[in-house]
Amino acid sequence: MTSRRAVLGSVVGGTVVAALPTGAEAAPTPALDTAQGAGLAADSAAGGRWKIRDTMNSDSAWAGFLRRQDLLWRKLPTLWYEGPFLGDGRLGSMVYQEPGANSIRFTVQHGEVQDHRPEFGSGWGTARLPVGHLTLDPVGTIGAVDWRLSLWNAELTGTITTDKGTLTLSALIHDGILAARVTADGDEEVRWTFHPEEAISPRKIQEAPPAGYVANPPWTTRTTGDVEQVLQPLLGGGQTATAYRRAGDTLLLNVAHSYPSDTRAGETSLRKIQRAAPYSVLRKQHTRWWHAFYPKSFVSIPDERLQSFHWIQLYKIASASRAGGPVMATSGPWLEPTPWPAVWWNLNVQLEYWLIHGSNHLELDSLASTLRQNQEQLTTNVPAAYRSDSSGIGRSSDMFGNRSIDVPGSGGEAGNLTWALHNVWLSYRHSMDEALLRDTVYPLLRRTINYYVHFLQPGDDGKLHLPSTLSPEYPVVPPKDTNYDLALIRWGCTTLLEESARLEIDDPLKQRWQETLAKLTPYPVDDNGFMIGADTPYAQSHRHYSHLLMVYPLYLVNWEQPEQRELIEKSLVRWHALTGAHRGYSYTGAASMYAMMGRGEVALTYLKKFFDPSTRYPCQANTHYTEAGPVIETPLSASQSLHDMLCQSWGGVVRVFPAVPDSWADVTLHDFRAQGAFLVTAVRTGGVTRFVRVRSLAGEPLRLRHGLTGGPVTAVLDDGTPARTHAADDGTLVIELAKGREVLLYAGERPDLVIAPVTPSEPGEAWGLP
Repeated sequence: MTSRRAVLGSVVGGTVVAALPTGAEAAPTPALDTAQGAGLAADSAAGGRWKIRDTMNSDSAWAGFLRRQDLLWRKLPTLWYEGPFLGDGRLGSMVYQEPGANSIRFTVQHGEVQDHRPEFGSGWGTARLPVGHLTLDPVGTIGAVDWRLSLWNAELTGTITTDKGTLTLSALIHDGILAARVTADGDEEVRWTFHPEEAISPRKIQEAPPAGYVANPPWTTRTTGDVEQVLQPLLGGGQTATAYRRAGDTLLLNVAHSYPSDTRAGETSLRKIQRAAPYSVLRKQHTRWWHAFYPKSFVSIPDERLQSFHWIQLYKIASASRAGGPVMATSGPWLEPTPWPAVWWNLNVQLEYWLIHGSNHLELDSLASTLRQNQEQLTTNVPAAYRSDSSGIGRSSDMFGNRSIDVPGSGGEAGNLTWALHNVWLSYRHSMDEALLRDTVYPLLRRTINYYVHFLQPGDDGKLHLPSTLSPEYPVVPPKDTNYDLALIRWGCTTLLEESARLEIDDPLKQRWQETLAKLTPYPVDDNGFMIGADTPYAQSHRHYSHLLMVYPLYLVNWEQPEQRELIEKSLVRWHALTGAHRGYSYTGAASMYAMMGRGEVALTYLKKFFDPSTRYPCQANTHYTEAGPVIETPLSASQSLHDMLCQSWGGVVRVFPAVPDSWADVTLHDFRAQGAFLVTAVRTGGVTRFVRVRSLAGEPLRLRHGLTGGPVTAVLDDGTPARTHAADDGTLVIELAKGREVLLYAGERPDLVIAPVTPSEPGEAWGLP
């Protein structure tokens, strides 16, 4: 049994070497004033008090650091995955050369614009719909561009040089308004044109519309004063409206969508533009939001190009998603021709949102808000016979989650909502927001597990078995007992039991969950590791790691279980040994799994395969990614792989620098959000972890693997008093840390407590077309 005796003082490797007498109590310590900001302790020069010096605590420091991460263009981008991109979680624009023309295209797309004819499926009937695009049409022939996408200001600035003169531009998207300011020198002129696009599913690039599908009516135009509008009616009800106005050197544009009203969008967009502030005022509001966004956390690594990539992903996800807004489709708000113009629930949406947790940006969680707001639809998705107690979602849907789920036994996907709820549970675990647990995670997870339980059947072996379901999107006859679903059932039942206790709910289904865990058939395995399902080996290359979900991201089978290590490793080796069908997220997924194993260099090797231009599907010039169309989840998941190398917090343990490559001698991590609602700060220099600081936002138990070496480890609270600690049997340090308090840990003499960017040891060029 682990000793629960509280001790005070210094520890070596979790062993106490100096402590107060047994039973001695530390003096009461006041709670840290949260107004001081995360990362700063009470100021005092006396005794054991400490204070971190944060060199990133000013706008000028952030502006200078992020300027080094900016995307640059010295060559005109000709494709969407080469150019700048802007967004505010709903409205999005990508900037590149108008195909076949001497113009610059600014795409105009919106995450809420969709069709409303579910009878034609998510690919056509409820698909995301194009809106249109602007062109900036110079008089002269374009010869050169010099552009910068400023991350700090979330603004595109630069020049377009033609044989007639120069156009100087700046552009941003804020609060539903695309604002562009362009001035002309020489014989150049500022000329804008808006081009509406046909309101038909982008899936048309792959297939003809389904039988009975009728195209939406053509758009109409309207002028009210100095505001131009394009009004798009929809056969299934609703309206999309684009309103724009040019005044002096500034163009302002808004897109609105209404359903079921076929007039409200037009009214909304007109009013938005009529009341819009000038560019300078919009810019001030806009930069205020972004300048508050970035400092919520800080990461610096010595790989210059990978560091820039990571900060661009933070910019990207904040441009693509905001809590309360539409859940991200495969393309985010930047719709382009694609066979996937919808939300994909069998991997894509899950990978899209992992990044928000460690980066301390839960304000971007539109997945959680989408599931909370659409619980009735998630119930309607299951067959009528199960709606009294079950919910689910099929492979793809619109922003409202409208897609029926297959019945186990029919060979369809059954676990997608359960996996999506794991993401929302992660948001809960990183915030300890009980309302999110009580109102969203618990009731929906209860219903998704109910749906599974309806179909579990006892076998001759006394175990519970699941009829045939599809392991996404493995191309064989769907087997029974797919590992994808067995892992989700185990995670769901375990989580319901744990969280019902936390919520103090005496749930009548508790015994059923316990029996399911006790009797559920083991994961099917063979000599190569985890199989797809019963009698179905992993025998052909596949991009998804659905059959390994129990390893990552669920961690039900993990590296800290010595008896499972051989199975984990041979399964991972087998997955990547069969080549030909891997995609970008196959490499990011492997990187995260090797990070769980503590193999930082191997994790980095797999992560860098995503950036290797010789890879079949590599990261593109502007950090976006494409297969048959845009798929935003893969680059976002690459940042999560980086997170997994720097800090992990699964299984109730916070692990600091668990898989940092040896080649990264210096790393800075500040206010990284971990499960249990902890903010973790740690600095590594010369290949050694110098100090770790943890702040508790919820008062949860802190179990820490700090990685400190080189002498006795001191744990001291923010007021200078020793922290109460004890070592668990596995060497984890357990620290008593009240809500709002901080603890500092270091080995030997107290180091300099400084948060600063690290010096690059691996220089890299800017992203974009520099």
